[in-house]
Amino acid sequence: MEGGVQELDGSAFRECFSLSWRNPYVLRLAFSAGIGGLLFGYDTGVISGALLYIRDDFRSVDRNTWLQELIVSMAVAGAIIGAAIGGWATDRFGRRTSILVADSLFFAGAVVMASATGPAQLVVGRVLVGLGVGMASMTSPLYISEASPARIRGALVSTNGLLITGGQFLAYLINLAFTKAPGTWRWMLGVAAVPAVVQFGLMLFLPESPRWLYRKGRAEEAEAILRRIYSAEEAEREIEELKESVAAEARERGSSEKASLAALLRTPAVRRGLVAGVGLQVFQQLVGINTVMYYSPTIVQLAGFASNQTALALSLVTSGLNALGSVVSIYFIDRTGRRKLLVISLVGVILSLGVLTAVFHETASHSPPVGAAETRHFDASLTCPDYTLSAPTTSGGGSFWDCTRCLKAKSTECGFCASGAGGLLPGACLVSNSTARDTCGGEGRRWYTRGCPSRFGWLALVGLALYIIFFSPGMGTVPWIVNSEIYPLRHRGVCGGAAATANWVSNLAVAQSFLSLTEAIGTSWTFLIFGGLSVAALAFVLVCVPETKGLPIEEVEKMLERRELRLRFWAPRDRDGDAHGKDSGKSAGV
Repeated sequence: MEGGVQELDGSAFRECFSLSWRNPYVLRLAFSAGIGGLLFGYDTGVISGALLYIRDDFRSVDRNTWLQELIVSMAVAGAIIGAAIGGWATDRFGRRTSILVADSLFFAGAVVMASATGPAQLVVGRVLVGLGVGMASMTSPLYISEASPARIRGALVSTNGLLITGGQFLAYLINLAFTKAPGTWRWMLGVAAVPAVVQFGLMLFLPESPRWLYRKGRAEEAEAILRRIYSAEEAEREIEELKESVAAEARERGSSEKASLAALLRTPAVRRGLVAGVGLQVFQQLVGINTVMYYSPTIVQLAGFASNQTALALSLVTSGLNALGSVVSIYFIDRTGRRKLLVISLVGVILSLGVLTAVFHETASHSPPVGAAETRHFDASLTCPDYTLSAPTTSGGGSFWDCTRCLKAKSTECGFCASGAGGLLPGACLVSNSTARDTCGGEGRRWYTRGCPSRFGWLALVGLALYIIFFSPGMGTVPWIVNSEIYPLRHRGVCGGAAATANWVSNLAVAQSFLSLTEAIGTSWTFLIFGGLSVAALAFVLVCVPETKGLPIEEVEKMLERRELRLRFWAPRDRDGDAHGKDSGKSAGV
């Protein structure tokens, strides 16, 4: 899909900075449009921290996992619609206009959420923000691509991916900064209005994409913009190439419109490309990345860290590692190849999810017991009703209660007040309300409602860190790169759009189900499911994803046409049935 993440090497970065220094106008274009990526990352990352305080303010949200998932995932649902609208709007009204519309949606969503008086208003605000995210995910990199010098286009477009992960890191940083401020989550969500206003102001004084202007017959405007981007000689060459490109695209578009979807899928190169591209986008989400990005503070609390501030501070580390992983991917993508990076990434993800599965199993099975004396220490009206009904009346009666069972009480919401002498010692099972929370905290004890004290909590942090370290450089970026390379040029828009839609739909499915799964089957079994899906993803990469490193799009199409699907690798065959060339075999991992 045009405008997706592209690869580059160190020389491209050096040339990018050199040209930007000589011609700041180029950097101004890329930076102004790239703020859309920053907003994309911020609005998808900020909800993870804000949700902790939304649950504290709205009792209807606190123990309603479905409502929590709805608040998180409505932005993803909006993004699905926004991406579809964005694809149409960018062609109809222009890239710049679409960015301005996305900024308006970001601003409106931030204001609606910051002023929310209940969950319904939060959901509406999240939908508005999601529409902006969907439009920005397509339009910002497209504008940068079409308004950048060809030789550094990859470097400038790739900065959009860095700004997305940078925006997520900024979201965690701002979440942490506002933990002590009155209004907490309102500030966290409302801050997103600031970069939206900044980008709107900058884009008002920037031109439309020259490529779009040529498509609309406004050649003089397009040429004037190109002469500001290029030197005089380069501008003339670019103008000629652009004329030829637009003419060729018009011919290809005309021919592709005659082909039905069924005929498209009967074309081996397109069909195999779609299997690889769409499959990678789906598995990118099904291995569980957005459970970490959307719910990492919640996961940290499930691991036994009760404090909201502590959960946010620890989650900031995972977000920083995610941003760092984008840089690592840029460095290695053309050195190791796509498939090898995907395989290394998925092996690491599988091991990390294994660690998380084991840690949460141990946390649940070794949670501190509920002590009758500790519970009686507090007013009887604060005792959890379920514990009162089942507590032992004699030394030999009753059933065993621990923190995990206390938090899963059915008749009413209950919390665990840890012992003042140590979190792993017997504590009290109390009704989960503000009175019990304040009484517990007033004695210097820890109050737990979403996870239990555990000696294994730090291992969960190790597992999360390892997950991000392995995921980000491979599965985080390579699916977008492969999708920008694997489709025949005349079908890139349709196929790339299908892959992007599959990504957002899978994202929605994961975001809307994670908390429900942890509640229904437990956190350890939930991560075990993601581990199983990661194993399936690894098998899929080995079987269905070809190596596209260093190949022009035309060569990729030829490779897909002549290759056979084998159990482990894509391997070209000649007429005699032998594999084509040693180099091809090596690049495929044979």
